[in-house]
Amino acid sequence: MGICVVIPAFNAALTIEAVVRETLEQGLPLVVVDDGSEDGTADCVRGLPVNLVSHGRNRGKGAALKTGFAWALEYGFSGVITLDSDGQHDPTAITLLAETAKNDGWDILVASRFAQFNQMAGLRRHWNRFGAWCMKKRTGFQIDDSQSGFRYYSARLLRMVSLGKDGYDLEMEILMKAWQAGCTIGSVPVPARVADGRATSHFRPVRDTWNICMTFLRYM
Repeated sequence: MGICVVIPAFNAALTIEAVVRETLEQGLPLVVVDDGSEDGTADCVRGLPVNLVSHGRNRGKGAALKTGFAWALEYGFSGVITLDSDGQHDPTAITLLAETAKNDGWDILVASRFAQFNQMAGLRRHWNRFGAWCMKKRTGFQIDDSQSGFRYYSARLLRMVSLGKDGYDLEMEILMKAWQAGCTIGSVPVPARVADGRATSHFRPVRDTWNICMTFLRYM
């Protein structure tokens, strides 16, 4: 059935409708996973041609992604593109990501915000650069932006790996497990409207950065 788009969303009422509308213009099936929002996030997309899945309580970005992955596999999609709900990503780059992944046969293709790194909040910027450098040294993968939530995942990969993390560290877990499984992982530069969605992001700089770092080290 081709590729679908998954958007995990938590308390994103200010941004989700605009993100969804622009994503729909790219012509791919879309599922929004409302992760227990309390601000009417789900109401903002009802009536739009999207598949809406809701968690009864907030379980974390990783849990929302896993719900989206399970939905995509259940309905027979060959790949999934994920992007965040806060408006930091440019949905017009979805076509580039999908076509590059298909033509080059990637299992994971990361949309890199490398050009916008200087706009990123300090701790995230430094860890992202350091994490990408460590990953290149250890795995050989040419990834400039290890924390980007704008990614392509093949269904082959999603069926192959078992994912346990429920927070932001799931995105590092899946990279490391894909490496261990011998999957192909690449990166492609894309424009970003803001570097890290800091105005509406639920990322906790110290705790979540620590969890991502520990996940990376665990699989080293």
